[in-house]
Amino acid sequence: MTYYITTPIYYPSDKLHIGHSYTTVAADAMARYKRLRGYDVMFLTGTDEHGQKLERRAIEEGVTPIQFIDRIVDGIKNLWTTMDISYDKFIRTTDKEHVKAVQKIFKRLYEQGDIYKSEYVGLYCTPCESFFTDHQLVDGKCPDCSRDVEEVKEESYFFRLSKYQEALIKHIEENPDFIQPQSRQNEMLNNFLRPGLEDLCVSRTSFKWGIPVTFDDKHIVYVWLDALSNYISALGFMSDDDTLYKKFWPANVQLVGKEIVRFHTIIWPAMLLALGEPLPKQVFGHGWLVIDGGKMSKSKGNVVDPTVLVERYGSDAIRYFLLREVAFGQDGNFTNEALITRINADLANDLGNLTSRTVAMIEKYFDDGILPVIQETNEFDESVQALIIDNVTKMEQNMDQLFLNSALENIWLIIRRLNKYIDETMPWILAKDVANRAKLAGVLYTLSEGLRIVSIMIEPFMPRTPDKIWAQLGIERGELTAWDSIHSFGMLPRDVQAKKGENIFPRIDIKKELAELDFVETKDNKTNKEDKISKEDKISKDASIVENITIEDFSKVQLKVGEVIKCEKVTKTDKLLVSTIKIGAQTRTIVSGIAKYYTPEEFVGKKVVVVTNLKPVKLRGIVSEGMVLCASDDNGDLVAVGPLGEMVAGAIVK
Repeated sequence: MTYYITTPIYYPSDKLHIGHSYTTVAADAMARYKRLRGYDVMFLTGTDEHGQKLERRAIEEGVTPIQFIDRIVDGIKNLWTTMDISYDKFIRTTDKEHVKAVQKIFKRLYEQGDIYKSEYVGLYCTPCESFFTDHQLVDGKCPDCSRDVEEVKEESYFFRLSKYQEALIKHIEENPDFIQPQSRQNEMLNNFLRPGLEDLCVSRTSFKWGIPVTFDDKHIVYVWLDALSNYISALGFMSDDDTLYKKFWPANVQLVGKEIVRFHTIIWPAMLLALGEPLPKQVFGHGWLVIDGGKMSKSKGNVVDPTVLVERYGSDAIRYFLLREVAFGQDGNFTNEALITRINADLANDLGNLTSRTVAMIEKYFDDGILPVIQETNEFDESVQALIIDNVTKMEQNMDQLFLNSALENIWLIIRRLNKYIDETMPWILAKDVANRAKLAGVLYTLSEGLRIVSIMIEPFMPRTPDKIWAQLGIERGELTAWDSIHSFGMLPRDVQAKKGENIFPRIDIKKELAELDFVETKDNKTNKEDKISKEDKISKDASIVENITIEDFSKVQLKVGEVIKCEKVTKTDKLLVSTIKIGAQTRTIVSGIAKYYTPEEFVGKKVVVVTNLKPVKLRGIVSEGMVLCASDDNGDLVAVGPLGEMVAGAIVK
């Protein structure tokens, strides 16, 4: 039996937040569960390393794209180690094997007529690396990230996406589990497929950071065709060794955030149909972890660092919270208070207390902490055992449907029932009379066996905790910790030897902890602010160290008076204005970082001093042909420099 599960490959961000961890932890829980059930599992994750967005970031940093990306990827892998992610393969779209596979896929689709050359004129969202039509925009902005889009016109290759519209609709209707949850299926059918698909632009010429098209080196492969191919290139598709592809494809489930369901349920399966390959069995579009009703975003400043949380509470507690707090598929709100409350209630009070009370009573009431073999049952045992076995079955059913929080609820029904069982049987009362020794031993055996079953059931979600429980119950990994052993009650040897250890989940003082977390977050913000001030101060000091120049040096700079005849804001930035400036008989396009100080309306009509012999430079995709001179005060505020009196546009400044 094989099981192939994937996450999206992540954009190499400087810092992944807890929302990124959500998908990967869910995939890891499923991968671990299937391994415990005896499946041969392939769990794939990785990084999406091409595109205009990354090229621009690298230029801003003054490094090559691969240099910029390399230093971030190790941080992503370290986070997955911190979160105990047990991936089987980590793919980078800059890997040579992936590049070769994408080039072969592109060429094959071209040769069979599914890709053709034309010209793209339309709207493009750089942050999402996505093309949109007018009717797909929301209030004129990207429907996925709500940012501005830009008009793009360039020679491009197109994939005949429209050709596969009816086949996709038919496949979805005939395979109701293909897109889950149901709401995502309805969205894809009603908002995209039934209104009609347009052919998809799958190459770019306006930037170079991407996989080159082998037969037309002016073009690079559009990032989504590139990125989506990773799910099969990682298995050796179209390589000399496609053993893994034959073994694991089609994927059992591909987990994605709801904002990229469209790519994975329309573009991706259409590509596979064109290639004549099977479609994944299921694409599951989960919701977001939100803060104050909004998606976590570095640009919004509302991200939560998972590393900080793991350092304070341990990876198991964070993994548990992520998968327990929210119904998988829906949005869920993250707060520090909700996290600590969940840790205290479920982990400290329920699981932690069950473990510590059970082990402590065995040690206290029996010599050397060993239960006697002679034991008696009581009136509660049958119902407790039935509830345990029933919830084992229900938990497995929920896991197979990706109802992760429901599966955890099945486990906690057992835990809460065992805690109630302690109160019902009152072992401390039984211990007072030696005549009840066999009955007391029976009670503590039921608790120990129930705890053993629970410890195995939680392993996919909380991989570190089971070992701590087994150590206190005297269990070694093996037959007694195998998944099959939880289907029968009574596998644990009767002469259990318990040895109390540290409390696996100490209770947290919520008021004190919230104050400390607030301090940590405030401190981090302050540090970031101080770093920024320090950098700005260094720039200011560096700028003040100026060498004297000669008149010959100054004469090399050509200054002229220009008149601003048109001005507008540069999309996706709050700092830049792009102006059309008349300089004598010619006009020039100049980008200036003055949007904070002038509105486009205020700037139009002004006469300014322009450096006219600067080498043109491309900023945000716009070629800037000069520089508007500005004066800066001690606060860093800017004022454009212009002639004091009337002067015609084009006049030379001496």
